[in-house]
Amino acid sequence: MPKLLVFSAYVAIAISAFSLSGCIREKTKKIVGFSQTENIGPWRIAETNSIKEEAAKHKKTYDFLITDAQGQTSKQFADIEDLIARQVDVIFLAPREYEGLTPALEAARAAKIPIFLIDREAAGRPGEHFVSFLGSDFIAQGRRVGEWLAKATDGKASIVELTGTAGSSVAIDRAKGFRNAIATYPNMKIIATQTADFSRAAAVRVMENIIQAKGSDITAVYAHNDEMALGAIQALKSAGMKPGKDVMVGSIDGQKAALEAIIRGELGVSVESNPRFGPLVFATMEEYFAGKKIPPRIILKDRLFDVTNAKDFVNEAY
Repeated sequence: MPKLLVFSAYVAIAISAFSLSGCIREKTKKIVGFSQTENIGPWRIAETNSIKEEAAKHKKTYDFLITDAQGQTSKQFADIEDLIARQVDVIFLAPREYEGLTPALEAARAAKIPIFLIDREAAGRPGEHFVSFLGSDFIAQGRRVGEWLAKATDGKASIVELTGTAGSSVAIDRAKGFRNAIATYPNMKIIATQTADFSRAAAVRVMENIIQAKGSDITAVYAHNDEMALGAIQALKSAGMKPGKDVMVGSIDGQKAALEAIIRGELGVSVESNPRFGPLVFATMEEYFAGKKIPPRIILKDRLFDVTNAKDFVNEAY
C-alpha cells in the first residue's frame, strides 16, 4: 500500500510538471483570436483569407484561432466568450451588428484582452471597450456613390436602395452618406428601400419583388455592396430592363465581378472597400504590444471605379 501511495504521488507530481511545462511552452507565443461574422460572399472570404495568410507569416510568434458566427449575433457573442475562456492575448473582431455585443466587449475588458474592430464598428468607447477601429469611411462611400449617380442622371432619378445587414454600422452609414449626397437634388428620390443582407441571391428575390411593384418607375439602383448590385442587375435583365441604360446601378466594394460588370456597361460605379486587412491589423497589433499610441480610428483610403479606370484595376481585384 505505501508503494502504491508513493507511485500515485509520483504520477501526480509528474502530471503537474507536464501540465506546467505545457503552459510554459504555450506562453512562448501570444494567441490571436479572430471573431469573423460569417464566411459568405467574396468580400468576407477575401477578408478572412487575408488575415489567415498574415497569421501564417507570423506563426513563429503567434498562435491563431478563428471563429465563424455564421451571420448570427448571438453566436458571435458566444464566440467571443469562448475566445476569452481560451485566454487569447488579443481579439480581432468583425462585428455583425453595431449593438448587441457590448456585454462581450465588457467581458474582454474585464479579462484585459485588447480588441481591434475590423471593417465594422460596434457600440463602445475606443481606449476602453476596444483599442481602435480599422476600416473604411462608410458615410463617405455612400456619399461618393450618391454624387456619382447625381452626375450620371443629371440630378433626376427614382432610386431603389438595397441595404446591407440590418443594424450593422456599415449599412447605417452607407445609407446616411448616400442620402446626404442626394439631399440637394429634389428630383432624386428613393422610391423603395429593402434589405438584401449583402447577399446576391437575396438581392435577386428582393429586386424581382420591387420590379413587380414599381416597374418602369425605377431609373436607378443603389446597392450597399457589389453582391447585391450584381443580383439587382440579374433581376433587371430577367425583367427585360437594361442595366446601365434603362437603369443606372451604383454600389460599393470593388470586387472583380463588379469591375467586370462596369466594363460590360451594366454597373455604373463601385466605390472600393478593401477587404485585405491582414497586414494592417497585424502591424497595428504589434505597435500596440510595443507600447506605441494607437489612434482610435484608422481609416483606409478607398478608390472609385467606373468606366474610366475599371480595366486598369480589374486584374488586381479580389
